[in-house]
Order: sequence, then C-alpha cells, then structure tokens
Amino acid sequence: MSKVQSYSNTTLTLLCLCVLFQPILVHAKCTCESEYEDLNKGEALNFKLVAIASILVASALGVCIPLVLNHVPALQPESGPHFVIKAFAAGVILATGFIHILPDAFDSLSSPCLKSPWEGFPFAGFIAMMAAIGTLMMEAFATGYHKRAELRKAQPVNGDDEESGAHTGHVHGHSAIILQRSDSSDLIRNRVISQVLELGIVVHSVVIGISMGATQSPKTIKPLIAALSFHQFFEGMGLGGCISQAKYKSRAITIMVLFFSLTTPTGIAIGIGISNIYNEYSPTALIVEGVLNSASAGILIYMALVDLLASDFMNPKLQTNFRLQLGSNLALLVGASSMAILAKWGGA
Repeated sequence: MSKVQSYSNTTLTLLCLCVLFQPILVHAKCTCESEYEDLNKGEALNFKLVAIASILVASALGVCIPLVLNHVPALQPESGPHFVIKAFAAGVILATGFIHILPDAFDSLSSPCLKSPWEGFPFAGFIAMMAAIGTLMMEAFATGYHKRAELRKAQPVNGDDEESGAHTGHVHGHSAIILQRSDSSDLIRNRVISQVLELGIVVHSVVIGISMGATQSPKTIKPLIAALSFHQFFEGMGLGGCISQAKYKSRAITIMVLFFSLTTPTGIAIGIGISNIYNEYSPTALIVEGVLNSASAGILIYMALVDLLASDFMNPKLQTNFRLQLGSNLALLVGASSMAILAKWGGA
C-alpha cells in the first residue's frame, strides 16, 4: 500500500511540475534566429530565378487580360459579364487581405521576439483599421477636390448666357452639363480606386518578394513558386479590371501594368541581394513587415468591400436581374475560395 501511495505521490508531483513549467517549456521553443532545415544557396538561387520569370509572366497576363477584354463589346461596363468578372476579382482581393496578408501581419507584430510597446496590443488590427479609414478619407478628399474644381470651371463667365436661347434649349443644355459632370465624377472615382488599389497590392508584393528572395531553403521556395504565380495572376485580374474602368491613356496604362508586373520580381531580386545579412526574425524585419502588411490588408479589404462590391451589388441593374445577381454572388464566392485554397496550398 505504501508503494502504491509512493507512486501516486510521485505521479502527482510530476503532473504538478509539468503544469508549472509548461509555459517555460513552450516559450523555450521560441527562437529569434533563422532556422532552415536544408540550406542550399545554389539550388535556392535557381528556384528564385525560376520564380522571377514565372511570377513576372503570371502578373503581366493577369493584369493585361481585363484590359484586352475591355475592347470586347459584350464585356463593356454595365454589361452582365462585366459585373460577374468584377465580383470574382473583388473576391480575390478580399481573400488576399483577410487570408494571405492580415494573418502574416498578426504573426509578425505578436512575435515573442518583439518587446514593449509591441507586446500585449493587437497592433496589426489597429494599423489595418487606420489604413482603411485613411483610404476612405483620401478617396473622399480627392473626389471632393476634383468635384469642386469642376464646379468652378462650369460656372458661367457671362451673365447673359442664361438669357440667350429658348427655354427648351437651356433645359437641354443644363441636363447635358449634369450628365457630363456625373460621367466625369465616375471617371475620377475609378481613377482614384485604381491608384489606391495598386498601392495596396504593390506594398504587399514587395514584402512577399523580399521574404522569398532572402530564403535559402529550396523546400520553402518550391511550393511558393506556383502559389505566388497564381496569386499574382488573380490579383492582376482584379487590378486590370479597375484600370480598364479608369480609362487611362496608353502611356499611363503601360506604366501601371509594368509597375505591378515588376514589383514582386524586383522584391525577390532585392531579397537575393540581402540574403546574407537578412534575418526574418530580427525585431526590425518583423516590425517593418508587420506594419506594411497590416496597412496593405486594411487598404485591400476596404477597396474590395466598399469600392468594388458595394457599388456594384447595390446597382439597380444587378438588383433587378436575379440571374445576374446570383451569378455575381457565385463569382464572388469562387474568387474568395480560390485564394483561400492557394493560402492552404502555399502555406499562406
């Protein structure tokens, strides 16, 4: 009986010790040093060069397809297929913000490698929220500025303008001015949307490019090549749709396409250059990546929900056509699901 009691006491003591020291044991697993299972710089460099070519082609194709399809009469704005394609692109961008970027931002800014004031507060969510609010304010101020400028230009210089012509002609001219202002306001809004959206995508693309370029593990890079290629392709489709609606001139379109297509490959090249000195677990790297990813996530989530989805899903043409409404909702779900699957496939 004494042996049984002794074993019981020993077991109880061990259980108590495990409970007491569990936080220490768990915390001991945390490290702020880079850990690679298979360091092979030569093989990793070959995969990085393949990634640069693959992502460059995928990005260019994705952003150019909507621009080419924009010349097809059946896919013009306000057409049924246009609503469906735009809903799919919005789903891609929304999932990118929520699933690909924001979790990485939380991981970076909640790392045990960071000290005060970063610990104990959800900075990733806070920065994302402020980025979304900042995007709203910037859009409102930019659109308001352009509208006020148009109103000043449209004011009659000569007071006799109102007296000239018949009353019917005056009403017709007034209606034409209102219609012209409406079209101009929509164009300005679409241009602001395309520029802010590209900013959010580019910030994220630079971060993931540098992270991939600095990695020395072929096992880490191989699955990312296909995942990031599809990721950039779908993101490019969303951005290309917004650029096509903005009706830029050929030169501006070329600049925006090149800027998007080259961002991630450039980030990879920078990562390759700093791979010998870059430590992804250093406090500086964690803070920079976390802040940029948080801001990018906030911008993309706002753009997808407010600028891309809300305006289209509240459009009378969509609401009065049940088949079109159903198709757009399905396209939204397919777009978001596609990026969610990529996150699982590529390890997000």
